[in-house]
Amino acid sequence: MRIKTAFAASLLLLTFSPSVQAMEGHGAQVFHAFRLATDYGGGNVPAARWDLDGWIGGDDNKLWLKSEGGKTERAEFWALYSRNIDAFWDAQIGLRHDTQPDSASYLTLGFNGLAPYFFETEAHLFISNEGDVSARLRAENDFLVTQRLILQPYAEINLFAQDVPQQDVGSGLSDGEIGLQTRYEFTRELAPYVDVRYERTFGETASIAQSAGEDNDDFIAAIGLRLMF
Repeated sequence: MRIKTAFAASLLLLTFSPSVQAMEGHGAQVFHAFRLATDYGGGNVPAARWDLDGWIGGDDNKLWLKSEGGKTERAEFWALYSRNIDAFWDAQIGLRHDTQPDSASYLTLGFNGLAPYFFETEAHLFISNEGDVSARLRAENDFLVTQRLILQPYAEINLFAQDVPQQDVGSGLSDGEIGLQTRYEFTRELAPYVDVRYERTFGETASIAQSAGEDNDDFIAAIGLRLMF
């Protein structure tokens, strides 16, 4: 196993505020909430990473925007219509466009909400413009050790219905990560954190990586700063 430690400088911005203008004819306010995280990792090839996640809309209907990636990794840009269908759950449909590792567009279907034990959960199915089918499941949670010290475990897996040679991906469970972010909130607006995660490829994807002389797992540590406003 190759161990890669990245001491990262990270910025996380979260906004949540009602708009001044109400939705016409309904009297419901329009809100928005956005989170942006960037970090810089070490290892053989230092790379910048980012994670943007947020929405704008009301209780029932939202435009959900998301982007994540890195200089040498994947780069994804999402735009989804999100409709509340049950308490704490939204159904979503829209588009995802990747510029790395291969340029492709996807019809995206899925759900976003709060699973039992307060795990924030995202489950999405992707159908590419080439007809490739894949899926992603992600879950995370906040556990309060004290009112200021918070542990956030998270996990993510990706699955493919078929081989995708241009992305060096095999069918089945392709890759996943599990991690723990620990943050200390001096205030709600200011919280430094430490993030530790383990990434691994599986099955045919792992075999493809090994054939190319690449490791099939990584251990990454990062430090960062979270700002909320």
